[in-house]
Amino acid sequence: MQNRRNMKTRAHGALIAMAVAGTILSPAVAAIPAHAEKAVAPEKNPPGDIPDTQVFIDYTSPEGFTLKVPEGWARTDRADGASFVDKLDGVIVTVGNADAAPTPESIKADYLPAMEASVRAIKVESVKSVKMPAGPAILIVYSSNSEPNPVTNKQVRQENNRYLFFKSGKLVALDLYAPFGADNVDQWQLMSHSFRWN
Repeated sequence: MQNRRNMKTRAHGALIAMAVAGTILSPAVAAIPAHAEKAVAPEKNPPGDIPDTQVFIDYTSPEGFTLKVPEGWARTDRADGASFVDKLDGVIVTVGNADAAPTPESIKADYLPAMEASVRAIKVESVKSVKMPAGPAILIVYSSNSEPNPVTNKQVRQENNRYLFFKSGKLVALDLYAPFGADNVDQWQLMSHSFRWN
């Protein structure tokens, strides 16, 4: 019984770490308390559409998975993953450990509170299980404020999809973000469905 409790505690801690780690890489990291910030209004004609002509290339992670990402986007490698950014659009993969696959219930109980404490003006739309080519995953759909522009201090309202993939003790968070209202449905589907464990 004690062993099971310890495993649950470790899984709980891993989920919280992943929630925070995912936001550390994201432009939606809170510099002030997230609850103290109001949501900025979405742009009327939002920039951020990924062109239909965009070429995608394979990214192979040393952590044991592959993913298609837009060619030409600025890549930053980190100890816990990588990010690919172009202007106001981005793709982030964050890798952590967990003892068990997350469920919508465990995400709502353990993961979302950490996100809500660290993501600027977050509004979670849904948390659900989804069937992906790589296997079952959790999809968190939410909106948030971006980090202020370092020159103009302007922020944009963003829409975000976060997929959580689990296999053999490894939890990968795949974040896709763009200005709220941008039309990237097909491109986001291409990238999220391209995720494969090696």
